[in-house]
Amino acid sequence: MSESESPKIALVTGASRGIGAAIAQRLEQDGFYVIGTATSESGARNISTTLKKGRGMCLRVDDDDSVAELMATLKAEKQLPLILVNNAGITRDNLLMRMKPDEWNDIINTNVTSLYRMCKPLMRPMLKARWGRIVNLSSVVGRMGNPGQTNYVASKAAIEGFTRSLAIEIGYRGITVNSVAPGFIATDMTNELSEEQTATMLERIPAGHLGSCEDIAGAVSFLVSDDAAYVTGTTLPVNGGLHMS
Repeated sequence: MSESESPKIALVTGASRGIGAAIAQRLEQDGFYVIGTATSESGARNISTTLKKGRGMCLRVDDDDSVAELMATLKAEKQLPLILVNNAGITRDNLLMRMKPDEWNDIINTNVTSLYRMCKPLMRPMLKARWGRIVNLSSVVGRMGNPGQTNYVASKAAIEGFTRSLAIEIGYRGITVNSVAPGFIATDMTNELSEEQTATMLERIPAGHLGSCEDIAGAVSFLVSDDAAYVTGTTLPVNGGLHMS
């Protein structure tokens, strides 16, 4: 694909902070026009402060209706992206025997069903262009398991299965579908851990340190590039050796 033919629009969900914000900023640096989504007005404002004026836009998306509205807006403005990064996700940790139905359903709806909502309407322009990149954010725990996170782990394992199946369905049209599985990444959440908890975590990581949001953004940057044209249906682990497979 020549420079003039390269797609220029990338959509990143959950782009208001942490890994999502780092991905949005990296893709902007790579030359793409970035559309970032958040589930709140404050999150959307955060996105607008991280993207350069004229190089991106932010939109609030929090349910089926808002997704439909988003797609209608992008179609009307002829800004349908050929790059989709499904980063948005939540946790609702609890032991399974104590887990409430909404703690299970919220995770599956946000982490898994959202892939269906976002991928389906954007497949048509990708199929028409005979080019596209879809990257889904999984997690190291999707393969390792983690006590107190049966809902979250199930959702991340489902993401990897979804990735492989969709890659088979649409690979013939020049569209790749991959996932990135972060390990322990330095974020607002890990910053709240005690020194003892952090030390225990680091003992399990051969690299000896937490990963950065930029490490994940770099992996996504590779997978959406032309250099990764022959990489599809795979999960790229970025975990410092925490889990090897």
